[in-house]
Amino acid sequence: MPPLAAIERFFERLFERPSARLFRARLQPVQLQRRIERAMESERLAAADRTLVPNRFVIHLNPVDLEGFGDMSSSLATELADGALVFARARHYTLVDRPRVDLLSDPTVERTDIRVVARFADPMGSRDGAMLGATAVGGGHDAVEGIHAVAFGGPGRSDTMVYTIPRPSAPRARLRITTHDGRDIICEFDGASLAIGRSTDNDLVLADGRVSRHHARVTGRRGTLVYTDLGSTNGSRVNGVAVGELVLGVGDRIELGDTTIIVEVAGDVP
Repeated sequence: MPPLAAIERFFERLFERPSARLFRARLQPVQLQRRIERAMESERLAAADRTLVPNRFVIHLNPVDLEGFGDMSSSLATELADGALVFARARHYTLVDRPRVDLLSDPTVERTDIRVVARFADPMGSRDGAMLGATAVGGGHDAVEGIHAVAFGGPGRSDTMVYTIPRPSAPRARLRITTHDGRDIICEFDGASLAIGRSTDNDLVLADGRVSRHHARVTGRRGTLVYTDLGSTNGSRVNGVAVGELVLGVGDRIELGDTTIIVEVAGDVP
């Protein structure tokens, strides 16, 4: 969790929950919406030309709080999903599919508390096998191939429109590696997964004493190239900045130990 989000969460627990318990205040939909927006911001992946944000949100609520929404609980998930889409479009974030929100009754969550689990999910399949989704890209233009109605809020509802989009292809890349002893190596990435580390069971083995046995992994995710540090001892830096996970672009410079990796994107895997 980013430092700012952690601080905000601390003060919420310090002030909001005790006062809510004292006055028996009910949770309001706007509070759920703000938590979704915060989760979207904290889990975003930044790339050179776009910012990817989660599109699936599960809100864990105490059973009493969930029951407190009464009749509106059937449409609340739909309204929250629509609000998440508006939020993403306003900030020119990229979604691989239209947001979906699920409300979950969870007795482990304290009264008036809100726990949001955000994740990236591929487009859902429709009954005829087509993928459903919508993208919030650039100025908000939707890549539409067909329009279908789907109800997120309960049986019989069809007021949420989602759109068919093509599944992103996996990226292919060429990685130019300069080892700790000055040698240059070219590694072709096929868009699947590339494990990097000192151990011989990695796909890319680096005989660098400052590289961890299992240091990092490069994966193709939703049409992007993602670098993930696997909790290495000395960490990873991309373009001079320490990172945990980052969407890579052409020319990005990865530093792990005394080894440098330059990304050269060659095309897409169909």
